[in-house]
Formats: sequence, structure tokens, C-alpha cells
Amino acid sequence: MLKVGLTGGLACGKSYVGGLLASYGCLVIEADELGHAVLAPGGEAFDAVIREFGEELLVNGLIDRQLLAGRVFDDPPGLARLNALVHPAVIAREERMIAEFAAHHEHGIAVVEAAILIETASYQRFDRIILVICSEQQQVERALRRDTLTEAAVRARLNRQMPLAEKQRFADFVIDTSGTKEETMRQTRTVYEELRRIEK
Repeated sequence: MLKVGLTGGLACGKSYVGGLLASYGCLVIEADELGHAVLAPGGEAFDAVIREFGEELLVNGLIDRQLLAGRVFDDPPGLARLNALVHPAVIAREERMIAEFAAHHEHGIAVVEAAILIETASYQRFDRIILVICSEQQQVERALRRDTLTEAAVRARLNRQMPLAEKQRFADFVIDTSGTKEETMRQTRTVYEELRRIEK
């Protein structure tokens, strides 16, 4: 059983690579989806986040994630408090899902896709790390197509992320999505085949 972390910068193509790995038979867990779940009513972090950041975050009984993100965007201590409330619950869910998968797939590969694996030191939980990269200009263009953000907002987010060049120091594999989808597919398949050799 191999545990793999999949990470990268904003709009670099992590989800596309994750989808390819899932199609090869890997268990792929999206940390962001689990983050949604633990912040939902009844979720492990819901009450604590409301107590910490206020009921004004609630819209129709749900935590408005954009309001919450805006609250901590320029507040590193606030972001640290939020992460301390959310991340342990997300990690616990990840570990349960991995354990269930491992019980039926002794030689399986479990992949956790998360944007800030390296920044939070969560990368240390994994046997291997895959980093997905592309050029900064491509990040901006892709984020503008995907999200309802201005270019200034996209660049502000990029400025707050660890540079991809620095993240590469922590990566066992780097997949560059700057080229065609076919090139990304080829790189991903190569990484998958190497992971299979490691696992065996």
C-alpha cells in the first residue's frame, strides 16, 4: 500500500492529473471536498468555526466559504486558527478512507490531492509526493477562465503561495502541464508506472 500526496499551485491541473490517476485504479481523495464536508452543518469543524469566526459567516444556515476565505485572506493568525480547526478533521477522514481502501487493496495506491500539503508539512505523511506545475502566465489564464476572479485577485493569490520552484525541492515527481493534454497524460502514466514499481 502506497500513500501519495498530489499537490501544485493554483490552476496548475492537479484535478486533471488526479482524474487520470483515478482512471488507472488509484484511490484519489480530494482534500477540498473533505474540507467542504467538515464545514457543513453537522461536520466536525462547523460549530468550532462559527464560534471562532462568528455567525455572520452563515448564509441560509451554511458557512459561506467565500466569506470565510475573505476573513482570513490577509490575516495569517486567523488562517492558522482556521487550519487548526479544519485540517485535523480532514486528515482523520483521509486516513479512514485510506484504511478502508487498504483493507481491500493490499498493493493499492492511495492519492490525496491537496493544495497546501507542503506548506502545512502534511507531505511528511506520504511515501511519495507528486507536484503539478505550469508557467505562472498559464496559472493566471486558467484561473481567469475557471474562477470568477479578477487578474489582480488571481495574482494576489499566487503571491501568497509558496513558489513552485521552492515546492520542487519536496517533490519526488514533477508533472509539467504547460504542454498538450497528451503530454500531461504521458507524464502522468510514466509516474503511475513508477509508483507501481515502488509499491511492488
